[in-house]
Amino acid sequence: MSDRAIYITEYDMVRLRNLLEDEKASGYRGRDDLKELEAELNRGTVVAPQEVPGDVVTMNSKARLIDLDTGEEMVYTLVFPGDADIEQNKISVLAPIGTAMLGYRVGDTFEWQVPAGLRRLRVEEILYQPEAAGDYHL
Repeated sequence: MSDRAIYITEYDMVRLRNLLEDEKASGYRGRDDLKELEAELNRGTVVAPQEVPGDVVTMNSKARLIDLDTGEEMVYTLVFPGDADIEQNKISVLAPIGTAMLGYRVGDTFEWQVPAGLRRLRVEEILYQPEAAGDYHL
């Protein structure tokens, strides 16, 4: 993860903190995914849903990313764990790439650790952001 400021809506922050608490209650120890998400939340800048810039990846946003090393493009929707479905490109916020992309803006680059090494991805475009569409409670 980077030290760059990221944006998280108040609504997403509450739901993500609740998700962490629920996961902690069911066996938090040794869960690097939860530790990474908690670290991201701790460094995030919290904004009202109506004030989040339209080019930020928020929960339920659909974003087009590019792998800076391979040029591969991918489109993912960032969702809560219960809504994750890889066949529909819905990525859980607890998956490493989901945690990594949360709060970043179009043009931002972030890193994602995979078994084969480090991938560098850039947010190319936000195809859908609930807050920009007026869907404040998705």
